Amino acid sequence: MNQKIGDKNLFYLLLFLAMVAWGGSWVNVKVLSGYIDAFEMIFFRFGITAITMIPLIWKMGYSFKIDKKSLGLAFLVAVILILYNRYYFLGTKLGTASLGGAMVTTLIPILTFVILAILGVRRVGVREGIALCLGAVGVLTMLHVWRFDWEKIAVIHNLYFLLAAILWALLTILSAKSTRVSPLVFTFYLYGITTILDGLFWVELGTISWERLDAIFWLNIALISLAASTFANTIYFLGIEKLGAAEVSSFVFFVPFSAILLSAIFLGEEIDLFIVLGTILTLGAVKILNNIRLFRRKHA
Repeated sequence: MNQKIGDKNLFYLLLFLAMVAWGGSWVNVKVLSGYIDAFEMIFFRFGITAITMIPLIWKMGYSFKIDKKSLGLAFLVAVILILYNRYYFLGTKLGTASLGGAMVTTLIPILTFVILAILGVRRVGVREGIALCLGAVGVLTMLHVWRFDWEKIAVIHNLYFLLAAILWALLTILSAKSTRVSPLVFTFYLYGITTILDGLFWVELGTISWERLDAIFWLNIALISLAASTFANTIYFLGIEKLGAAEVSSFVFFVPFSAILLSAIFLGEEIDLFIVLGTILTLGAVKILNNIRLFRRKHA
């Protein structure tokens, strides 16, 4: 019994570190934007991640076989992933990592619900309506809407963040259609296809200023590829298998706050109290929409 509790506590720690890595990816992108463009970042990040996932999938005993439907879906989702990363990159480059990490990560589950509601998959009742209003107030709080200055609210990086959130919501819905293969295996093909498409159509390796890619660049590439992608995704999917989706989902609440805190520490960004307040409000909306229980009763 004590061994099981110890293993579970270790997994909680690993999940927490995975969420911190996801939040830290916004800091990594901000740093990388001073070296390369969005498509080059996509090529490096997902190329390295796909390669490092091969031994993990083999070690965990998963099969690399994938059916035609899932493979075709991976191609479609790869295009959306490239577009998401482009706007995620541009928004972070022009704006702040703290706002992007807070706004996009909290908007994604809300927009996913809205899209599913429009498609008739989810029902919008009184509770859901209250949650959506709470989420809208949260996002407007992050944007300091009371300034009544449309030029500041509708700046290009805020629009990029909104587009990124919409694209990831679509990616989430489409990825869920692949049920015949392990999510980890599907993600491997998704990242591999993303790297190939990006390399074929948008990246010219000969134009990269390789001499400018110093230790800071490679450190951030390693963190965003190995920590935020390979490690975090593997732990997240393992967590769903071992603990269940409901329990693992509560850990996602650490992502926006880690993005805000790490942006303040490593980028010197001021911690905007209204971004923090808006994040709390939107996370409250996410909790209501997905019926997430942050604290569970302990059964005797």
